[in-house]
Amino acid sequence: MAHDTPGMANAPLVIGTGPRKVLALHGWFGSATGWGHLPDLVDGDRYSWLFLDYRGYGARRGEAGEYSLAEISADALAAVDAQGWSSFAVVGHSMGGSAMQRVLLDAGGRVDGLLGVSPVPATGVPFDEQSGPLFRGAAEDRGNRYAILDLTTGGRLSRTWLERMVQFSLDQSDPAAFRAYLDAWAGTDFSAEVQGHPVPVRVVVGEHDPALSAAVMEQTFLQHYPNASLEVLPNAGHYAMYETPVALLSTVERFLDDL
Repeated sequence: MAHDTPGMANAPLVIGTGPRKVLALHGWFGSATGWGHLPDLVDGDRYSWLFLDYRGYGARRGEAGEYSLAEISADALAAVDAQGWSSFAVVGHSMGGSAMQRVLLDAGGRVDGLLGVSPVPATGVPFDEQSGPLFRGAAEDRGNRYAILDLTTGGRLSRTWLERMVQFSLDQSDPAAFRAYLDAWAGTDFSAEVQGHPVPVRVVVGEHDPALSAAVMEQTFLQHYPNASLEVLPNAGHYAMYETPVALLSTVERFLDDL
């Protein structure tokens, strides 16, 4: 059963009351409600999931900020503190995969594990001559958002679904915030800070995601974290929570239960 925390303005979405605590950090095109079917599948007796909106997204559209990874981390820690969580795991999708590593560094040993779904590494993402203008123009251009969604899911999914995802991202984010967060996740390299961190890490990628692929994970997360492992989801691209939600949640729960 979903509920908001009483007394908090723009309170994060909390699902479940179970003992295993999970902070969920969304992607660039997402929001606290942008997790596909995954929240509907959460076992609320075993887990408590907190789905955060970043400033400028979802319930926090119109909220001013610097729109940085450090700010996401500070807001996330304030949210888990408001829940009274002493320790927790973090699940991050895409941009949230970068943010979850900032939370790890800022949380002072409170993070039990990290699970990244097509996560952006701590190195950021270098763009080439083709992808740079595509991503930088996405704040204003609906066509760019569509092209990014189509590209990162392997050019194989329904036009209807892609259009709905574009509309969702437009409805759920302020253009100024959306534009600024691109620099935060793509242009920030703090890999030296995470190098050698012993936290358990699982990175999950879709076989049809050409941007944040298994090869990228092997060159980044698996090099940075000695206790990192990789899983490739069949029949998924960059948005496994929409494309293969049951398979994704099963992977997430196995990881959480092993912590």
